[in-house]
Amino acid sequence: MSISTIITAAGKNSRMRKDQISRNMDLKNKLILPFGDKTVLETTIDNALSANIDECIVVLGHYASEIKEAICDNYDSSVKFIENNPVDVGLSTSLFNGLSNSGCDYALCITGDQPTVTTETFNKMIEVSQNSDNPEKTISILRRRKYGLLDTAEGLGMPFVAHRKNLMKYLENEDDNLNPILRKIFDDGYVFYGIKEKNKKELLNINHYEDYLNLLD
Repeated sequence: MSISTIITAAGKNSRMRKDQISRNMDLKNKLILPFGDKTVLETTIDNALSANIDECIVVLGHYASEIKEAICDNYDSSVKFIENNPVDVGLSTSLFNGLSNSGCDYALCITGDQPTVTTETFNKMIEVSQNSDNPEKTISILRRRKYGLLDTAEGLGMPFVAHRKNLMKYLENEDDNLNPILRKIFDDGYVFYGIKEKNKKELLNINHYEDYLNLLD
């Protein structure tokens, strides 16, 4: 089975911008803040590219030109960049647009502000999906509370692995956060399997500037 990575990098960056303003800092999209010798988004992309995937698609929207100027030259052939049109859409629409540009059977879905999720964890998610009794009806997902076979989808989000076309059916005509959609998928009888993190930082997204500083530490 072929696997595409879809990385959403299209958000408004509103919480980070608010924090930067309160600290009298220059405004800069969180995805192009430095993270080691790369940016946040480049680290996320590189961790995904090192996993057992067949293609990588990055979905841009707000601040697309700023992000592309910062990183696109580093990924001439390895990453396909697409842009939301219109840009002011929810996360589910960004993900749907990315999936629509893929021809793979399955998708590893990631947000661009998850640079601490390791290639090892991505591969574990892919492995669990591929080896399940019914891969088309299995969601392999980074756990938030419990791990192993899950009895609820409450609190869950990206990253996860899912059958691409089945996932698209749930995302089509939706413009929302992902958790309500994942709960609906769960209620329809899909198996959800929570993957245990390699370390605690894998469970953290970068929403606020303090989150960014904590992950740098």
